[in-house]
Amino acid sequence: MSEMAATPARARRGRPPALYRVATEAPLARWALIVLALGFLTLFIALPLAVVLTEALRKGLGAAVAAIREPDTVSAIWLTLTVAAIAVPLNLVFGIAASWSIAKFDFPGKSLLITLIDLPFSVSPVVAGLIFVLVFGAESWLGQWLIEHDLKVIFALPGIVLATVFVTFPFVARELIPLMQEQGTADEEAALTLGASGLRAFLTVTLPNIRWALLYGVLLCNARAMGEFGAVAVVSGHIRGLTNTMPLQVEILYNEYAISAAFAVASLLALLALVTLALKSFLEWRHGDKLASRSRH
Repeated sequence: MSEMAATPARARRGRPPALYRVATEAPLARWALIVLALGFLTLFIALPLAVVLTEALRKGLGAAVAAIREPDTVSAIWLTLTVAAIAVPLNLVFGIAASWSIAKFDFPGKSLLITLIDLPFSVSPVVAGLIFVLVFGAESWLGQWLIEHDLKVIFALPGIVLATVFVTFPFVARELIPLMQEQGTADEEAALTLGASGLRAFLTVTLPNIRWALLYGVLLCNARAMGEFGAVAVVSGHIRGLTNTMPLQVEILYNEYAISAAFAVASLLALLALVTLALKSFLEWRHGDKLASRSRH
């Protein structure tokens, strides 16, 4: 027993000095890192947010509410919510299908699929919007066919949805793929062995295991969909009351020197982001509890 108890002590004494120093930073170093992190967050996140809320309320709450209730702004709010309501479910279906395929099966082109999922992270949103203009615009062969059949994609809701789906589709898949790869296929194989169908195995086994990561990915996807600017700005045409989303409306109001109105709309976007952040933190807390209980068992 004494020999076993002495072994960890000898292991600690034999630990390389560099690792020992990393594991036991001096109190001054720890506080310096904490102050640096808090200062960075305050300067680049908390302070701009406080400025947005302050400027929005500079002329009073009534003026901010009146700016938000302007017809063009109301139209922009509804368009933003409509685009998010369409793009997020599409990315939800795609994310589940892609992560299921990558985590559960081996097939030719699997690495290519993973690369394509990450493509929106490396392509500028402006370039993505320009691609849709080149494909569906009036100068393209597909655009001519759309014009002949009186179908509008660019400078209309379908183009905004396409651009939003493109820039947001990695979020759900990238949350699910690592988790489903870690879980493996043992649970699903057991369910199929017991006579469950593929759909039943997914609904009763796979979906409960991924539900928190799935909700987390949906929240991130929704936040990006509502705040997207670059790709939407290219395909929307900036038509007042028709194709302006909330970020585009903020830009228009600011360029017209309606500063308080611009900050009022921006504050609404910020509040939506804070709600998303609160839900994200809640899901992280719940998901952490699930992982901890799973590790104990």
